[in-house]
Amino acid sequence: MKTFDYVAWDYSGNCKEGTRQASSQDELLAYLRGQELTPAVINEVIGDQSEKKTEVRYKKVKSIDLATFCWQLSTMLSGGLSITSAIQTIADEISNPYFEHVLKSMADKIEKGMSFTDCIRQYPKVFGKLCCAIVMAGETGGSLVKALERLAEHYENRDKLVRKVRGAMAYPMFVVSFIVVIVIVLMTLIIPRFSQMFEEFNGELPAFTRGFMAVYDGIVHNIIYILIAAAGLVLGAVTYGKTKAGHEKYCQLTLSAPIFGKIVLMAFVAMFCKTLGTLIGAGVSLLDAFSILADMTNNELLRRGVLETREKMVEGKNISQSMEEVGLFPGVAIKMAQIGENSGSLASVMEKTSEYYEKKVDTLVSLMLGMLEPILIITVGGIVLVVILAMYLPIFSMSV
Repeated sequence: MKTFDYVAWDYSGNCKEGTRQASSQDELLAYLRGQELTPAVINEVIGDQSEKKTEVRYKKVKSIDLATFCWQLSTMLSGGLSITSAIQTIADEISNPYFEHVLKSMADKIEKGMSFTDCIRQYPKVFGKLCCAIVMAGETGGSLVKALERLAEHYENRDKLVRKVRGAMAYPMFVVSFIVVIVIVLMTLIIPRFSQMFEEFNGELPAFTRGFMAVYDGIVHNIIYILIAAAGLVLGAVTYGKTKAGHEKYCQLTLSAPIFGKIVLMAFVAMFCKTLGTLIGAGVSLLDAFSILADMTNNELLRRGVLETREKMVEGKNISQSMEEVGLFPGVAIKMAQIGENSGSLASVMEKTSEYYEKKVDTLVSLMLGMLEPILIITVGGIVLVVILAMYLPIFSMSV
């Protein structure tokens, strides 16, 4: 029996990769077709496969690493260096060991006669459909350098946008964590000492202090049950989120959240416009571009909206009309798509539109932080004030 590595596509356009033993390549082809998969690349594995798999452990490749790779490769190719030498040189400078392993494997396969596009298809977790489509268009059309430059710009912009959204959540998460730490410190260090003092208190405690201590005692004596209940709720929420109905519900709640939902939508529209412009500019067909765009997000409602837009285009409608009928995209994006279609410059217009929505994301992020900051400060102050009042009211009553 021989061992083969394969890359194949299912009817939904998802890339599947794996390893399987078969007596011949024809037998493997028959197996893949029986699984309703379309083979893209099949390579026989020479040597011990178990040793090969333990060479390098998978590590996610960041957008900024892909952008650097594309910039360096385009520069070296335009300077006259061969693609194998260029990839090998870049691999020697990569800090991510998995990405270094991938690039060296690609250089070896290209040297043996495999095309650059087929090499990229073998690593869908690293490069993705968008990269495969643009590289294939560039390699087929003889403009690989230009395609790589477009990819580099795309990855840089995507990394910038992701950092903006994550940065918007960093401050609230820090303050919430700070609140949790304050509550833990108060409940484990401060309140127990006052509780011992109150037990020796001869007079009657104020009603506010009695109520506070009753709540505190209830939490302390039932902390195990509270933690179990909280863990159960989290586990139930995660399990529900993995179901189709639960995932769609969470996606809907995300988009309907005040301000944050608009940030998610505007960030998606910005990335949608930028990616669409990049794909069209690289020579990818519109229908293929929309298939790739649908895999750009994990939000099922956004993904469904892109696929519905594509279906309307298949029916013969233009892009702007399809986007408008779906009801997902904001008016400016629809209008700009119409202008791009009428002027024959859809790629450049979409890229300009993405810049507009990136500014919208910046504005919404600033607005959300401006609203959250006083709310979080008041929350911290309120918690501390309640504890101080509950602890010091008995002392004030003794001094009266």
